[in-house]
Amino acid sequence: MSDLLGQVHAAAGAYLASLSGRAVQDPAALSLLAELGGPLPESGGDPAEVIERLLRVGTAAGTASSGPRFFHFVTGGVTPAALAADWTAALLDQNAFSKISSPFAHEVETVALGWLRDLFGLPESWGGALVGSATFANFTSLGCATHWWGFQHGIDTAADGLAELPRMPVLSSGYVHASARKALQMLGHGRNAVMVCARDGVGRIDLGLMRRHLDSLKGAPAVLIANAGEVNAGDFDPVAEFAGLAEEFGCWLHVDGAFGLFAALSPRTAPLVDGIDRAHSIAADAHKWLNVPYESGFALVRDQARLGAAFGMPGAAYLPGPGDPASGYALYGPESSRRARSLPIWATLAAYGKAGHREMVERHLDLAQHLAARVDAAPELERLADVKLCIVCFRARPRGVADLDDFNRRLGAALLQDGRVYAGTTVYDGRVALRPAIVNWRTTEADIDLFVDVVRELARKMI
Repeated sequence: MSDLLGQVHAAAGAYLASLSGRAVQDPAALSLLAELGGPLPESGGDPAEVIERLLRVGTAAGTASSGPRFFHFVTGGVTPAALAADWTAALLDQNAFSKISSPFAHEVETVALGWLRDLFGLPESWGGALVGSATFANFTSLGCATHWWGFQHGIDTAADGLAELPRMPVLSSGYVHASARKALQMLGHGRNAVMVCARDGVGRIDLGLMRRHLDSLKGAPAVLIANAGEVNAGDFDPVAEFAGLAEEFGCWLHVDGAFGLFAALSPRTAPLVDGIDRAHSIAADAHKWLNVPYESGFALVRDQARLGAAFGMPGAAYLPGPGDPASGYALYGPESSRRARSLPIWATLAAYGKAGHREMVERHLDLAQHLAARVDAAPELERLADVKLCIVCFRARPRGVADLDDFNRRLGAALLQDGRVYAGTTVYDGRVALRPAIVNWRTTEADIDLFVDVVRELARKMI
């Protein structure tokens, strides 16, 4: 065992040292993936050779998404303390089901959730659940909303389901993310349950339309989803105004803050999330701007009892149930057997504190503005949106190119194929664009400059 772990340790040093200068993806190395296939071995092989092969192929063909030049999706890096704690989680292999399965994992999770509440300025009375992703955080939060909504109709949805109920009204702006729709899909409401109240092609909220629709419900309970950090340009719904509507009409307010919740860390951007303490639930990712390893998300809920009501398990003689002092966080979220994913969160917060994470967010804000300035200064590039946070939405617009959407689709594909830097395309207000997101602690101004240089180089070659 120690020899196998020694192989990983030896490979880690070289790999981590290479991240600051390596390409995000080496297309030539993808041919190595064939070495992982073939029929299932009948009798197995030498474990040392197996791990050597996995490391050799993985360090060459794996996407360097924890490096500083990965700007696709919204993907954070992994801080040193978080990586070491994640290795510790694998080493200890705790089942964070309950206090009885691991008092250690339960206590670390309790502390980590408390620190997350403190990081975002939420009251100590809020409850929470650590989950695998923002999708599961939305699922957990909207699961609580579903239980609340059923209760308004006199139905315990956890016990009896949705069969006797009308369709749950869900309202949002055009910024509503696919992960929230997926959560509604999994909860049985359907991904098309959302009534979109948008005033333009970008998706900005039409509060008047939302109010009129709430009026039409004639007092029936509804769920509002406010979006803190839209994925194409980093824009925000006005959370405080959503909260006002929720309070006026007796709605559940959920805030999808997958990465935008971290705007709360800087005085420069904190006004973007004014009102989050008036929400009933919040979803966010730790493997985005907190820079801990995949998979790590969290749901924060104003009334902790809602988590237990929605996700408590039916009784089993050998398991601790609700109210049992030996129970734990498995009864507050969708997973029962759970990895101790609290360890990397606890470690990165303990190691770098509020100030360290605030500094990281503010550095990324500066880098986003630097990228915007580079785009604005390039005659063949066009920025499509204001830069509110950490995403810069822009496209190439060379002279003489008639079909800019086709050109930018091909440019995005060329960027991923090139592999030196990584960012994909989106469609923003009907226009194909790039939308690099800056949330990795390793990213520097030099990485931003390289990104712009590569985009311009590839665009020139395509003309």
